[in-house]
Amino acid sequence: MTSAPTTRWETGATVLEAETTPLDDVRQLIPFLDSRTPLLWLRKGEGMAGIGEVLRLDFTGPDRIEQASAAWRATAAAATVADDVRTPGTGLVAFGTFAFDDESSAVSTLIVPEIVIGRRGSRSWITRIRRAGGAENDRLPRPTAFGDEYRLSLLPGELGSDGYRSAVADAVERIREQDLSKVVLARDLRGHLPLESDLRRALVELALGYPDCWTFAVDGLVGSSPETLVRVHHGTVTARVLAGTISRGPDAAADAAAAAELVASAKDQGEHRFAVTSVMDALRPHSADLAASDEPFTLKLPNLWHLATDIAGMLSDGSSSLDLAAALHPTAAVAGTPRREALALIRELEPFDRGRYAGPVGWVGGDGDGEWAIALRCAQLTPTGDLTAYAGAGIVADSDPDRELAETSMKFRPIVEAFG
Repeated sequence: MTSAPTTRWETGATVLEAETTPLDDVRQLIPFLDSRTPLLWLRKGEGMAGIGEVLRLDFTGPDRIEQASAAWRATAAAATVADDVRTPGTGLVAFGTFAFDDESSAVSTLIVPEIVIGRRGSRSWITRIRRAGGAENDRLPRPTAFGDEYRLSLLPGELGSDGYRSAVADAVERIREQDLSKVVLARDLRGHLPLESDLRRALVELALGYPDCWTFAVDGLVGSSPETLVRVHHGTVTARVLAGTISRGPDAAADAAAAAELVASAKDQGEHRFAVTSVMDALRPHSADLAASDEPFTLKLPNLWHLATDIAGMLSDGSSSLDLAAALHPTAAVAGTPRREALALIRELEPFDRGRYAGPVGWVGGDGDGEWAIALRCAQLTPTGDLTAYAGAGIVADSDPDRELAETSMKFRPIVEAFG
């Protein structure tokens, strides 16, 4: 299959034709993927695998998500869709990933695959997408064997341990002196992956190790995120906010004690409230009955506990999942509070461009429904094999640099283990 040339959104829309038909039950999606350029959205064994590329739409700048929403709405309106399955992820779909910062040099993109193989509940399907008038493709992709195993060592990047401690200390001083409640600071690890390496091996490790997370691969960005930015389905909107973290205990008693310590932590509870408030404020104009759980609950992952809050409501204005992603990003969970001041401090204290780390990643359907996570526990791979992983922590007035450094180490663990 051949890839279509990149299209930068300006005016008009490429006319696409999409057809979804049922498949016999597909147990594993990752073996169908391209070994070097996978497209994946997976959680608890359910999701979508994209193969090939029929259309790519690229965006930059402060209104990149709004541009994407307008471009996708036009693309979907011009498309012809036949869908015999009618479940979330069928019909016309695009995988997407967006830069974190308005000033980032990283390109934000929507990618429409030539073929999507999906699985949800007891239903499996295949969607074939082509440009109008293009040749029909009725072949059924087959899973392929994985390439050789590999081990990749990730080393400190532009912000090492000492530099991160110093940045945290500077941030704490700014928070105490200025009208700033919280800022999220990240650090980076870097490595090089040989071109013959099979990325699907890392995706399998992430999917098996973190089944409750969204395991994703879009345009070289791979990871397993625990945080749902927003999900839209048939007029309902849901989100999950995570902020506040502690390492899992080595045994059952220590683990229970760690969870209790997290719940009792004034620092983590305060950080969590900032994050919940930012999401509620962003979504409330779009939902008249928006509600959040009364108290945060502890979310257990293989290596850590998070404080979590679920938010849900009915859409009142017909917004698409991309519209809501634009309204939400960046949340206090990945930027800080107030947003503008936090972003300015991030740009000052982080010596690198975050790229797509902590930006929205996910998929959107032709009807605007979709699922978007925050790109956490992830790494960006370049075409030449350079790989950069990121992890951050929320800094507040009583943050301790050593503790925040340890938290980033916990958050690096999924990527470090998947590649190493």
